[in-house]
Amino acid sequence: MDFEILKQQIEKAAKKAFLEMYAQHGAEKIYSFALYSDEGAMTVCPATNTFTMLENADEDDALYYKYEPAEWTYEMDGAEEEFNDICTQLRTELDKHDENDKWFEGFQSKLYSSCIEVLEKLKNENFFSQITGEDIFLIFTVSEYEFETEDLKNIITRLNDNEYKNEYLTWMNTWGS
Repeated sequence: MDFEILKQQIEKAAKKAFLEMYAQHGAEKIYSFALYSDEGAMTVCPATNTFTMLENADEDDALYYKYEPAEWTYEMDGAEEEFNDICTQLRTELDKHDENDKWFEGFQSKLYSSCIEVLEKLKNENFFSQITGEDIFLIFTVSEYEFETEDLKNIITRLNDNEYKNEYLTWMNTWGS
C-alpha cells in the first residue's frame, strides 16, 4: 500500500468531514476533531464534538466526555463515502497479508502515523482555526486500545499548542489516582 497516497486520501476526507460538520453543526460551537482507527487497522473514521453537547455531560466526568472521541456526538459523521473507501482499501490490503504478524505490526504503525501526520499537517496549515475562528482540540485515538502514556502525551503535544493541550495533560496526571 502506498501510504503517501493514503495520507492524501485521509487528508481530503478529513477536510470534507470537518467542513460538513461545520456547515451542519457550526452553531453548536465545534471545539474538537479526531481521526480514529481500530486495533485491527481496518478503519479510519472522523469524530467531532461541540460545546453544546458538553452542556449535557455528567459533571464528574466532564473532561472524559470533552476529550474522549468515543463519547463525542458526531462520531463517524462526515465524508462517509470517502472514509468508507479508505476502510475498504485497508481491509483489502489486510486480506492480502492474513496471518503475517510482522507485516501487520508495520502496517498498523504506518496507518496510525499517517493519521497523526494528516492531523498535524492540517493544524500547521491552520485549516480548522481558519474555518471556526477558534482553537480546535485534535486527537488520534484507537478504539479498544490504550496508547502508552508517553506516546499519548506526544500525540497530544504534537497536535495541540493551545489551552486544550494543557488541560488534557493535567487531566492525564489524574488518571489512576
